[in-house]
Amino acid sequence: MTKKIFVSMPVADLAKSTAFYTALGFVFNPKFSDETSSWMVWSEEINVMLLTHAKWASFTTRPIPPKGSSEVMLAISCESRAAVDAVNEAAAAQGGSADVNPKQDLDFMYNRSLADPDGHVWEAAWLDHSAFPSE
Repeated sequence: MTKKIFVSMPVADLAKSTAFYTALGFVFNPKFSDETSSWMVWSEEINVMLLTHAKWASFTTRPIPPKGSSEVMLAISCESRAAVDAVNEAAAAQGGSADVNPKQDLDFMYNRSLADPDGHVWEAAWLDHSAFPSE
């Protein structure tokens, strides 16, 4: 069986967050979605579960971190530099924040960080494996 990752995140406004992730290129999957959650698919291996605060509380008693804090930064791969830029522009246009960390351009790797409307930090990255520096 292929290993997959399912990231669960609490969100203040499920509809707004679903629209945000759709604009970034995630695909809504209704299979496990309802009025308390949205299953968003980046690829066959990467899935995000957006959960209302009430639904989140049914999974853990740990508090939701304040919006300005970062507990993790999640990275997603993009096909090109232009795709990295498009994801960042979509984030800003949909109520998130673009370039929450400095842009990084190392020729063989290009990445930009963004935050969703709840402050969850993502990094859109492109990597040219053929140009990766040898040791």
